[in-house]
Amino acid sequence: MAINNLVKTTHKKKKRIGLGYGSGRAKTSGRGTKGQKARGKVRLGFEGGQLPFIRRLPYKRGFKSLSKKPLILNLNILNYVEDGSEINLENLVEWKLIPTNWNHGVKILGDGELQKKIIVKGISCSKSAVIKIEKMGGKVEK
Repeated sequence: MAINNLVKTTHKKKKRIGLGYGSGRAKTSGRGTKGQKARGKVRLGFEGGQLPFIRRLPYKRGFKSLSKKPLILNLNILNYVEDGSEINLENLVEWKLIPTNWNHGVKILGDGELQKKIIVKGISCSKSAVIKIEKMGGKVEK
């Protein structure tokens, strides 16, 4: 008999501890004697009574809203478009004022002064923006 003729054992049975004195790991089952680890499990994150890492960090209160907010455009940005032009989502993408894949809406706010007549279609506007657009002779359509 040579070592190269021996049958290969690919699976070794695992040692089952705590199943009587014949198992070789009885009584304390490899946990030693006494103490917290011998008696039960130590909970996740327990650091022996020291202030745990998770409590040393500053509080993260509340939650982050999952709803996406519309992209904000102010009136002074719309001074760069031509006089009398129509403002809609397709044109805003074409003029690179909003990202091409933006799908969470756009809102025009009344910050700044408008010097051009524009027609806004399908974009929500604040009250002050509507007043300033209509004051310049433009209109807002839903």
